[in-house]
Amino acid sequence: MNFTPCLFTICLLTSGLFLAQKGGKNKLWYDKPAKQWVEALPVGNGRLAAMVYGDPSKEKLQLNESTFWSGGPSRNDNPDGPKVLDSIRYYLFNGNYKRAQILADRGLTAKSLHGSAYQNIGDLTLDFNDLSDVKNYYRELDIEKAVATTTFTSSGITFKREVFASVPDNVIVIKLSSDKKKTLSFTAGFNGELKKNTKAIDPNTLQMDGLSSTLDGIQGQVKFNALAKVINKGGKTLVSGNGISVSGADEVLILVSMATNFTDYRTLDTDEVLKSRKLIESAQNKPFETLFKNHLAAYQKYFKRVYFDLGTSNAAANPTDIRIKNFVTSYDPELISLYYQFGRYLLISSSQPGGQPANLQGIWNNSNKPAWDSKYTININTEMNYWPAEKTGLPEMHEPLVQMVKDLSESGKETAKTMYNSRGWVAHHNTDIWRITGVVDFANAGMWPMGGAWLSQHLWDKYLYSGDLNYLRSVYPVLKSAAQFYEDFLIEEPTHHWLVVSPSMSPENIPQGHQGSALAAGNTMDNQLIFDLFTKTKKAAQLLHMDDDKIPVWNTIISKLPPMQIGRYRQLQEWMGDWDDPKDNHRHVSHLYGLFPSNQINPFTTPELTDAARTVLIHRGDVSTGWSMGWKVNLWAKLLDGNHANKLIKDQLTLVEKDGWGSKGGTYPNLFDAHPPFQIDGNFGCTSGITEMLLQTQNGFIDILPALPDEWKNGNISGLKAYGGFEINIIWENNKAKEIIIKSTLAGNCRLRVPNEMQLTGNIKLKKAEGKNPNLFFDTPEIKIPLISKEAKLNPTEIKNEFIYDFPTEPGKIYKLKMK
Repeated sequence: MNFTPCLFTICLLTSGLFLAQKGGKNKLWYDKPAKQWVEALPVGNGRLAAMVYGDPSKEKLQLNESTFWSGGPSRNDNPDGPKVLDSIRYYLFNGNYKRAQILADRGLTAKSLHGSAYQNIGDLTLDFNDLSDVKNYYRELDIEKAVATTTFTSSGITFKREVFASVPDNVIVIKLSSDKKKTLSFTAGFNGELKKNTKAIDPNTLQMDGLSSTLDGIQGQVKFNALAKVINKGGKTLVSGNGISVSGADEVLILVSMATNFTDYRTLDTDEVLKSRKLIESAQNKPFETLFKNHLAAYQKYFKRVYFDLGTSNAAANPTDIRIKNFVTSYDPELISLYYQFGRYLLISSSQPGGQPANLQGIWNNSNKPAWDSKYTININTEMNYWPAEKTGLPEMHEPLVQMVKDLSESGKETAKTMYNSRGWVAHHNTDIWRITGVVDFANAGMWPMGGAWLSQHLWDKYLYSGDLNYLRSVYPVLKSAAQFYEDFLIEEPTHHWLVVSPSMSPENIPQGHQGSALAAGNTMDNQLIFDLFTKTKKAAQLLHMDDDKIPVWNTIISKLPPMQIGRYRQLQEWMGDWDDPKDNHRHVSHLYGLFPSNQINPFTTPELTDAARTVLIHRGDVSTGWSMGWKVNLWAKLLDGNHANKLIKDQLTLVEKDGWGSKGGTYPNLFDAHPPFQIDGNFGCTSGITEMLLQTQNGFIDILPALPDEWKNGNISGLKAYGGFEINIIWENNKAKEIIIKSTLAGNCRLRVPNEMQLTGNIKLKKAEGKNPNLFFDTPEIKIPLISKEAKLNPTEIKNEFIYDFPTEPGKIYKLKMK
């Protein structure tokens, strides 16, 4: 084939007509096919996923199904834990960290199973042998419609391909068309590394069966069945070997269905063949227009909740990969809004109610041995996936994570009992579809018994947005059980007699002079997580009028937790000892959990800790792995430094052209986050961070434009959610709030911090806020006074002029504020 990319305006097929179009808002577009996976375009419906390459002659859709994992129902608890726990603690408290690690590797780390791998179903290929002289090539992903489209001309004929993954019909839909009849001829086939059989059942139906692989001695037990139904208008279809040959068709619709025998994390008894077939049979009698209408309504129900506009520039006329490449040196505000909405697109497409939560790669994976097995890394990455969920209007997408936490609270009870002789439930730094909760990897990476504590924060956070007491009642047992584990597991350290977690580590860092061991006791992040877990569980109990007898127990534990400490370099200490190295540029900034996503540190009430957190970020540097930079956008936003947050966005939107391993992150041509390799958490983290630049709600009030960069002079965003059931629209001009519209769903006091004076339209008047916010959704924690090294010389924390107002709201009412 003679492929000739062309930058001329190309033609798209719409309702039978070819209309001029090129790019546009909320579209990723390119002038050449994908040559590698990180150039292909993702579609998904939460369960099914495809990466679309857009090759005119040899189209490929790489396919995934969310429950196709290696192995089968399994556990990885080490029963030797009780034999070594006391000795490990003894050695840690006496400074023999290496010996503690040796014992932890032997007695706590899983003996064999270190988690299963998310795997790849295979490829659907469409081979067009007679295409030549390709011109006017164009492909796009329209994230407003969740459709990947490819168009080009060949021999004077314009061809179009459309692909989407339908939630309501639960199939992947592919439509092939052209502007001339009888011109669609190709051969369709399945292929995959884990296939057992591929065949054409009849001239219109392809089938592929397969079995997941064995890993860490756990036999592959997940069976899959994939079907492709070829529905042609005109022309003929014939069985051609293991494929289907289509010749002379006017239009072709291909429906792809996939299913596995997965029922739940304990059970594999679903009939995958029957499930896959029923989905095809249900969809095949619906015309394309109906399938698309169903898909669009289901998708846009979520996507259109938030609108974001920073304006545009001439840079938007370039293909998306060129825009990323030029972003640091050009003015391209529309790329920021596109990247923001792309994060929401990915969450809608990879995490649907009733399904699995988004894993390390969301739902898209082309390998059967992916990086880190594409599992759930719950020492930051899984949580980061869901930071945008509530505040960007996607609470339904949060539900799969909530369900996984409920599952883990069951599987983790056995781990707590077996490994630590403790009540309640525990999870360590990693899990998979089988909800393992033991120690994955060796102690230097995996001996972190805080996964349950962090995941539990999401259960409480979801309540703060909705105010739904029935929901809170449903998750309260999980919170209580998580707290119960630490009631038993916390131990008094000998110097200050604080209650601490031991053994543990500060993910995934090793302090200097620590005998090469990461293991320690009383790490700052652990203390912050335990503080949040007990304070939030206590609040939940009080709201639900339950467990009054537990409140004094939890209060005592909270009172005995270590305070945060500021070390000799003016830094927030990462460990209980002042061991930080100012030259350490580790990708994890775990001890800044207290700044974000928690609210234990903020410029308004903890200025010393705020300065210490800033020092940590300066020491660690900006450029890092992709997900780390995404986290740092949020952290600089919480420090009210919009210009520095914007600098991190520019670092994140640095083009990484080739897939593979490396330490310097950025963004791939298809806007996927580059760790590298691909990890989806950076996409979600940056979407969250941009939201935090425009709206924050963790510090006792709704903060409007708290970290607006100087460059973002004008813009508007609508549909953001705040604690207490408030929905916020903001319009700003010349870096000042021009108009704010607030919808109250739960009523209550609205405390608002704005960058300039505002007035409320109507009869209600704004009052200057005083004292504590009476709206309980905005309660902020009272933390211990930090311990500050005598060598630390702190800088003052500066806050720009602020206007903080109160006004009462009623449920269902809308309130408009205008610039004064």
